[in-house]
Amino acid sequence: MIGLVVVSHSAKAAEGIRDIAAQMGGGDARIEPAGGDGEEIGTDANRIGEAIAAADDGDGVVVLVDLGSAVMNTELALEMSDAEAVIADAPILEGALNAAVEATSSKATLDSVVESAEDAREYHKLND
Repeated sequence: MIGLVVVSHSAKAAEGIRDIAAQMGGGDARIEPAGGDGEEIGTDANRIGEAIAAADDGDGVVVLVDLGSAVMNTELALEMSDAEAVIADAPILEGALNAAVEATSSKATLDSVVESAEDAREYHKLND
């Protein structure tokens, strides 16, 4: 199964997004949070790499990120990782939810999970 990693500057935000995606999107999806930098707001490439390793069962990992250094540190973690993993260019909460739904499909691939996550970029919350 494709694993998911949620990278946020806040550990609480990463854990909360993981919880929402798991409960609403895919109860069986493997979703690992990688938030914060120790006790501070920030991101840590080593923490992200550990989450990628924990989420990887050999089928690949999709990483959802919030902003700024989350992208940079995730790219660094991917360089240090042996896992097949990619960053989805998607809003972190909606993308994680979509990715969790797709990841639980028996036909899910790394590409299909990324595509599902990135579909969330088109969501409108208000009808005009």
